[in-house]
Amino acid sequence: MPIIKIDNKEYELDTLSDEAKNQLQMMQFVDNELQRLQAQAAVLQTARNAYAKALTEALPQPFAGDTMKLG
Repeated sequence: MPIIKIDNKEYELDTLSDEAKNQLQMMQFVDNELQRLQAQAAVLQTARNAYAKALTEALPQPFAGDTMKLG
């Protein structure tokens, strides 16, 4: 029988109520979704960084000649 640990207490999976098993299953689903979304966020952040670098490289160089002060 599989044993799971919740709040530092061990439980035999087969002894849990259907409600407890359902809640456990939903927690596992949510944990998997969070992991998937965190991985997707990392991919998107990497892409954003690449686009920002490409934008910086595509911008014209700022004017670097002599400046004249009007006043």
